[in-house]
Amino acid sequence: MGTNGSTMLEPLRQGLPPVDPTAVSGSASCALPARFEAVRGARSFTRSTLAQWGLDGRFDDVALVVSELVTNALRHALPGEAPRSGAGAGPGSGEPEATVRLHLMRWSSRLVCAVRDPSEDRPGGSFEPERTQENCDLESGRGLFLVDAYSDSWGWHPLAGRLTGKVVWALFMLHD
Repeated sequence: MGTNGSTMLEPLRQGLPPVDPTAVSGSASCALPARFEAVRGARSFTRSTLAQWGLDGRFDDVALVVSELVTNALRHALPGEAPRSGAGAGPGSGEPEATVRLHLMRWSSRLVCAVRDPSEDRPGGSFEPERTQENCDLESGRGLFLVDAYSDSWGWHPLAGRLTGKVVWALFMLHD
């Protein structure tokens, strides 16, 4: 996991029992291109990773949250034009490298999915997890409500050091 993962998890440790970054029983990460099709790739990556960890039964909730976090990063956090559909960026394509990254980390009693993006803006603007008739009727803008409803907790923090941007994470407690 390295230093970046340890730094990324620092705010997650606040208010929770101590987490030793060296005690991670599994971690996986993938870079995502600036295309909306990347959401499907993130779900596929999540499915295969959870299957390797024997957590198939958690796929539906975790995949929903991963989908929302990745969609938000692609829609709101990438500089310049909105993500494209169709052929993608990648080595040899002459396009910039992926700037959104999905991290999955597992301990014996918890699973964290985190999405790193280049924006330092707060996710969801002034998101408050309080539902009103007005915001429930909107087609978009419900992503963080879903993250809040399906995960045990979530949060975000700006990156420090050489890395710029932020990490938005969601925690799932694992019960035997």
